[in-house]
Amino acid sequence: MSREPYPEVSVPRQFSRARLRSTAAVFTTMSALAATSLGTGHSAAGPDSAEPCALTRTDAHHSEGLDTWNAAYPRPARSLDAVMVFLSFPDARPLTTPQELTADHFPDTTRFFERASYGRFTLRSHPLGHWIQMPRPSTAYAIQRDWSAEHRAAYLRDALSAADPQVDFSRYDVVYFVADPDAPGVDSDATKVVNLTSPMRADGTDLRRVVTVFEQHPPDRLVLAHETGHVFDLPDLYHRPADGKGDWDTHVGDWDLMGSQFGLAPDLFGWHKWKLGWLNPRQVRCVQDAGPARLTLEPLAAAPGMPVSGAAGAPVLGLGRGTKLAVVRTGPDSVLAFEARGPVGNDTAACRQGVLVYRVRGEAQSGGGPIEVIDAHPRTEACWEDSVYPPLADAPIALGESFTVPGEGVRVEVEGRTASGAWTVKIMVR
Repeated sequence: MSREPYPEVSVPRQFSRARLRSTAAVFTTMSALAATSLGTGHSAAGPDSAEPCALTRTDAHHSEGLDTWNAAYPRPARSLDAVMVFLSFPDARPLTTPQELTADHFPDTTRFFERASYGRFTLRSHPLGHWIQMPRPSTAYAIQRDWSAEHRAAYLRDALSAADPQVDFSRYDVVYFVADPDAPGVDSDATKVVNLTSPMRADGTDLRRVVTVFEQHPPDRLVLAHETGHVFDLPDLYHRPADGKGDWDTHVGDWDLMGSQFGLAPDLFGWHKWKLGWLNPRQVRCVQDAGPARLTLEPLAAAPGMPVSGAAGAPVLGLGRGTKLAVVRTGPDSVLAFEARGPVGNDTAACRQGVLVYRVRGEAQSGGGPIEVIDAHPRTEACWEDSVYPPLADAPIALGESFTVPGEGVRVEVEGRTASGAWTVKIMVR
């Protein structure tokens, strides 16, 4: 049976590393499970229910719809196990050890997801302690960013065949094939997730997707966390120019790992946390009625017991279980989302703090702008030395400011901060 793989295409690195990622948009998609509609039951939802704002999952690759979970992907709502298989080649002697390459990614990747999930998800790594040699030279696989299907399939087939006698794949939820970074045929641009229309089978287990790691040593920041996000059905959020040149970060800038692994505030959007099961419906406020709705938004990255700067600037405790996300339905397949972002948790290097506004489209493909940050300060930019896209670095609405979302008739006022560091917000839907 044909096992044609479909990759998450990677991003070239011949430009500034501060502006590029090692992954890019998917242009060929695997078949998704049929979307399940919310139906017509919205009238039964209570006034505080989040359900009316939950977009319906579509057959778009990595759809942002979250009314149901695509069972083809492991959901990170519990501990998952990941195996790291280290592949060497007969045309090169490794200059690094599996232990060194493991330390490039773990425990940092685990810690990122533990912080993002408020401790609700743990990614447990199980690295092999030795190299497994591939049957052919590294140059035989023509590894590159836009990898041919033939060479990519040959690489996966040989990797699985070489590793299977030593690895029980039935024990793992995630598979990382990590290539010797110094082998002559290895291209660090080629790191990506490979989706399979027909799964490979090993140890009685179907392998539907594999993360192929070709990273240099040391690797790009948070690259494995980004790729693992695809394993959990999260889309690429950056914009890929048609000619491969220009800015890749115009959609979301620094504000989500799936937009940029180099971002100053890479914590996952509240929408993604809702999708993954890390926010419960009580932490999501669906604003439906005309007129002002007042609510208190906790900093998105704050977990229970985590210190956050309060109104007076001093660290305080007590946040983590309140409202994290406000949503306004703007159409059958679109919403506006509002969340408080600031320098805490995965966002400690955030350029600016305040209430971030973004648009979500459930039918948009991965890489096709499923989420777009709306800039509350379109005439200015910030942190130009460090931000991946300075025009969006100051996108949040700051304390005391108001902002009307262009074309939507939705106005937001950030009225104050509580003693615990939460943000008091008024949202008016006309």
